[in-house]
Amino acid sequence: MKKILGILSVLILCSTAIHAQSVNHTGYNYLGQNSLNTITTAVPFLLVAPDSRSGSMGDMGVATSADVNSQHHNPSKYVFSKNKFGISVSYSPWLRKLVNDINLLYLSTYFKVTDNDALSFSLRYFSLGDISFTDVNGEPMGDQKPNEFAIDLGYSRKLIDELSIAITPRFIYSNLTAGQYVEGQETNAGLAGAADISLFYQQDFKIKGLENSTLRAGLNISNIGNKMSYSSGTLRRDFLPTNLKLGVSYTINFSEYHSLMFGVECNKLLVPTNPQYQQDSLGRMQYDAAGEPIIISGKNPNVSVAQGIFQSFADAPGYFDSETGTFYGRSLEEFREVNWSVGLEYCYRDLLFVRAGYFFEHPTKGNRQFITIGAGIHYSIFGLDLAYLFTVDQHHPLENTLRFTLSFDIESFNKESIRTQGRLNAK
Repeated sequence: MKKILGILSVLILCSTAIHAQSVNHTGYNYLGQNSLNTITTAVPFLLVAPDSRSGSMGDMGVATSADVNSQHHNPSKYVFSKNKFGISVSYSPWLRKLVNDINLLYLSTYFKVTDNDALSFSLRYFSLGDISFTDVNGEPMGDQKPNEFAIDLGYSRKLIDELSIAITPRFIYSNLTAGQYVEGQETNAGLAGAADISLFYQQDFKIKGLENSTLRAGLNISNIGNKMSYSSGTLRRDFLPTNLKLGVSYTINFSEYHSLMFGVECNKLLVPTNPQYQQDSLGRMQYDAAGEPIIISGKNPNVSVAQGIFQSFADAPGYFDSETGTFYGRSLEEFREVNWSVGLEYCYRDLLFVRAGYFFEHPTKGNRQFITIGAGIHYSIFGLDLAYLFTVDQHHPLENTLRFTLSFDIESFNKESIRTQGRLNAK
């Protein structure tokens, strides 16, 4: 059996991006084992918020106002955009507490075909830097540059003046092992197809003494697709990170120049939770007559994608807290699988933006807890946004994460060109 250090490093880094490894808790399962029970999937980079605006509001974005990076959070927002055409590039040096050559690059663009229809496109590229592969004896097997990417093409349409829908097909490529052999089997790049389905609601209100206000709500079920495998000869296939986003936001325009938006969002992976298996006194797995592991709480995770989505709402095994002598049932663990984001954004004349947010994930489900801040300036055809992340726990892999986003308002560019040409003709 070959043990490739590079592969382990890559998988650890990918998992850390979505499931932090620093955990403080007191829960235990039936066997007195640590109750950490994170949900792991293939290609977790698909859940990382790539843009600075969302990154500075606790990764919140499903129900915020439309912008050029809506493709990741909720593509159905595009038909509510004030502009006809936009493009942006986002960049983030990722996990700088661990290594210095992992990067996330995101390109997003959209075009409003009519007032009721929009097309959108995005490319997400995740580079894991230089990895040195070794065999079980530590002998070098060469250096590689593992990488992953996803390509999306979305279509959104207004159903009524206040409600829109979008569907976003996606192609996913994940090359983590560079063709190395693991346990005698040659590995290959993982390939998958997936799609997002999203809804967005926006309603304006008139409030006495204020300019106006806007209520927004959004829902996005993302990454619905086939399981992924990294070897044609293996039975192991991992779920994609199918995810449910649901959120609301409210914007108050105090005057022509000042506005404040605040919102809340929840996320839940629609992927089976690991059950509790029966073990003997030495911690060895127990099997039934058919050779299957015996499950003492929870449900079998080896199911189809469709069954896994529905099963994910009621398959947590629960656990026993040995310190208090209390059993915490499945419903509590299911609730702990929901991540929460809150955020706010202050805007001055659609020119200057100041943002802040907070993200919470329960310690037994990954323990990502961080505070985010950011700012942006949009002038003429250009927009520049920055985001910075503070983790609650010190020495966390995500600590001091930065995001940069440069966007272009092409419709404003066209208008500015017309005005400039008009001035030249007048002269």
